[in-house]
Amino acid sequence: MAPAAPPAAEMANLSVSTAPKGTAKRDALCASEVEVQAMWEREKAFESNPCYDEDGNKKEKFIVTFPYPYSNGHLHLGHAFSLTKAVFRAQFERNRGKNSLFPFAFHCTGMPIQAAANKLKSEIELYGVPPKFPEEDPEVRAQMEAELAAAAKAKADKQAAGGKVKGGKTKLIQKTGTGIVRQWNILKRMVPEEEIPKFADPIYWLMHFPPIGVDHMKRFGSGVDWRRAFITTSVNGYYDAFIRWQFNVLKQKGKVLFGKRNNVYSLVDGQVCADHDRSEGEGVGPQEYVLIKLKVLAPDHGQERHSKMEKLLKRVEDEGKKGVYFVPATLRPETMYGQTNCFVLPTGEYGAYYIDATDEVFVMSARSARGLSCQAYDAANDVYFTKEFGKIECLETFTGDELLGLPLKAPNATYEKVYTLPL
Repeated sequence: MAPAAPPAAEMANLSVSTAPKGTAKRDALCASEVEVQAMWEREKAFESNPCYDEDGNKKEKFIVTFPYPYSNGHLHLGHAFSLTKAVFRAQFERNRGKNSLFPFAFHCTGMPIQAAANKLKSEIELYGVPPKFPEEDPEVRAQMEAELAAAAKAKADKQAAGGKVKGGKTKLIQKTGTGIVRQWNILKRMVPEEEIPKFADPIYWLMHFPPIGVDHMKRFGSGVDWRRAFITTSVNGYYDAFIRWQFNVLKQKGKVLFGKRNNVYSLVDGQVCADHDRSEGEGVGPQEYVLIKLKVLAPDHGQERHSKMEKLLKRVEDEGKKGVYFVPATLRPETMYGQTNCFVLPTGEYGAYYIDATDEVFVMSARSARGLSCQAYDAANDVYFTKEFGKIECLETFTGDELLGLPLKAPNATYEKVYTLPL
């Protein structure tokens, strides 16, 4: 039988308590935690030394390791989650009577710390200390918010009309850098602001974050033998010697070789930028393209916009170089037999760059030229496209509009010549 409903008068008098719950139980647990951790510290509970059982036999050993975390910031919940497995197993085996060892380390090798330090240094040089970023100016911020609101409305209107919507930054955001996460602001969330300039030195990161990591690990009750903790990099002479020994032995055994291969490369840092060294773009590898050399012929329409190209063609001829070429990149070179034109972005910016390896001039974007300056023309003989690695000579600059309507000789096309058209 269902219980009778309470009278309406009694229901009206019912109320839900909004007072905060007491924290006595939590506080007692936290206090106990501090006491126990202090006892562990006094008794060196997690220090593992050679030891013997009551019969004089060596105790069975057990060692647990953990992928050492990268020290460009504080440890986070993800570390704690993974760490619980190692902590539990180490303590469990210790309680079974084994000589349990849990060493630990902090990873500092690679480009993330160096790149962050360089970025901070650049921000300080450009915007001062403390930095005054363009996007923090009230007028710029108001204009930016107005642009974003207008862009959001335009996007919503287009979606409502059933049109396709492409994402993209407004011109103001591109100019001010709004939307870019500033290194100064990242550090501001972790360290006092007056200390931030010290992080322009990458070595300072190694001195700052690992000790904090040790403190957090102790408070977590990690059960680590901290006598065996270390950091990586050449700052730690012992670790550096160990890594050198490893590679020397591997080289002696013919297991590793030194040579060149296609890589994602950082011109700023002067070295390969591997997956885990990048702030973004993990998983991106080198992309192979085929450049199609389209020789620029003498302009045949008498347009004023071609005056710069005419001067360049004459200069190249006078200097005895082999010609000026457009070099569009393609993933489908077999389609060039049917080529009808070469597209040029009218608002784009292009340059005419001298290629030492072929004694020719290539017309392309600055980004393409920079990439080509790092490419081998003849890898077997160590010949690069340019005389100096990473540097390329620009003979002339053009807007895309100045390149429209130029006649080109396409090597595999059925037409005698094709023309540049607006993209």
